[in-house]
Amino acid sequence: MRGRFITLEGGEGVGKSTQIRQLAEALRALDLNVVTTREPGGTEGAEAIRGLLLAGGQDRWNDATEALLFAAARADHVAKLIRPAIDRGDWVICDRFVDSTRAYQGGAGGMADVDILNLHRIGSGGLLPDRTLILDLPVEEGARRAKARSADADRMGAKDAAYYERVAARFRELADAEPARFRVVDAHGAPDAVTERLMASLDDLL
Repeated sequence: MRGRFITLEGGEGVGKSTQIRQLAEALRALDLNVVTTREPGGTEGAEAIRGLLLAGGQDRWNDATEALLFAAARADHVAKLIRPAIDRGDWVICDRFVDSTRAYQGGAGGMADVDILNLHRIGSGGLLPDRTLILDLPVEEGARRAKARSADADRMGAKDAAYYERVAARFRELADAEPARFRVVDAHGAPDAVTERLMASLDDLL
């Protein structure tokens, strides 16, 4: 029996890392086999590309180069970890996937969505999640949380506020365009309360 592929998306500081851990625990409590992973990353090759993407100054890569690097990392991740896990019946929960590229390099950076999706089709066979959960917080609240978590932001976490407003707007556009796949989940409140909302957003898949 095929497994499920769930992704968590959202801007900076919305709590994806915490929620992936807690969501995995909640699903394991239902006797499901759960694999957690992240993008870029998850495999040796993709983690090496992650280092290239997140280190250095803002002018190290332009949006097109970032999109190509993300697509290359994703191709390795999908081939070596995500597809095999789904095929053996596991639930895969991933911190970011192609929709982050669509929001960051696309909505905020200006790349055409069709070009990003073509790269995804070539590299990863066009694989899309069964459910994409967008953790939703005002940009300023996410920035405050991210700053409290770490004073040293990586390249993708060190843009200006206008950039992240464009990211947030693009995530909302994606969710509006594909309501069957996306769920927008309020990320305010205690972590356990947010996890309950995420689980409720998966009811039809369980």
